[in-house]
Amino acid sequence: MSNTEQAPEKMQCAARPGNAAVEIITSREVPLGGPRAMPVRRTLPQRKRSLIGAWCFVDHYGPDDVSVTGGMDVAPHPHTGLQTVSWLFEGEISHHDSGDHHGTVRPGELNLMTSGAGIAHSEVSTPETTTLHGVQLWLALPDSARSTAPRNFEHYAPPLREVEGGQVLVFLGELAGEHSPVETFSPLVGAELRIAPGQTMALGVNPEFEHGLLVDAGEVELEGVAVQRAELAYTGLGAEVLHVYNGGQDTARCLLIGGEPFGEEILMWWNFVGRTDDEIREFRQQWQDRTERFGQVPEYVGHGGPGRNSEGMSWLPAPTLPNATIRARRNPDPVARPENGDGS
Repeated sequence: MSNTEQAPEKMQCAARPGNAAVEIITSREVPLGGPRAMPVRRTLPQRKRSLIGAWCFVDHYGPDDVSVTGGMDVAPHPHTGLQTVSWLFEGEISHHDSGDHHGTVRPGELNLMTSGAGIAHSEVSTPETTTLHGVQLWLALPDSARSTAPRNFEHYAPPLREVEGGQVLVFLGELAGEHSPVETFSPLVGAELRIAPGQTMALGVNPEFEHGLLVDAGEVELEGVAVQRAELAYTGLGAEVLHVYNGGQDTARCLLIGGEPFGEEILMWWNFVGRTDDEIREFRQQWQDRTERFGQVPEYVGHGGPGRNSEGMSWLPAPTLPNATIRARRNPDPVARPENGDGS
């Protein structure tokens, strides 16, 4: 769940004339929960683009055979200043947090956890899960809410909406005539798209939003630009309609995220979202000291038994802090840069 790497590779492609420009953000593979944990493909954050609206973190994983990978077994760990968004395509995950919430994450059902000033939680694939496949995302809380929003956990199973070219599941915000009742603290959207073979899905979107399209499966083009599996295609402000084409013989599946440009510089380190180096250092020390800022997760049962993960750990200690001051990454303007391959 950390953000310690510096410079993932990025590939840019030009859009067809007359359509919205598209910037392709490639993924990098990182272990989730430790060096022996399951691998995930991370597209946000990175040096070249840190946020899309309030969306500040995107991990895509699977489909994984849990008999080979061991599945997900993330022992209790902390968060500050964010909401976690869990969305599955296959398998199930058991969630416990220090706000005394328990939930089972299932395919096509949103689970959203609000950290407020601090929370701890665990994530463990269930014993019945044989294949694990999904996405984990974070939303940065604005300064007005990050210390006052209570620890919370919400569940929502959106209806499957038929649209021209396929189907959509709108789990946050509003799209295609569907509206999610789940509370967020910034204007945004999150939806799963299922595009039929050979079809184009034309989606009316908010022109005041920037958007990202994550491809999970299929031969997908966004505004005429090919987007490979596990890539995140970015479009800036101004688009009123986005065209997603599936050139394959099977149904394509994508995740659309977007929102108003966040407008605040954030500092991300490990599982913390803050604003200053001093804050991050204080968060880390308070977690290491197991203070009430984050609380406890007594219900955690990992693959190693009650209170333990498969490596025998009962909680995840924070990494060592760098000697240098941790600084925020300035996010580029909300304009796609299809021809700027070096990200400068």
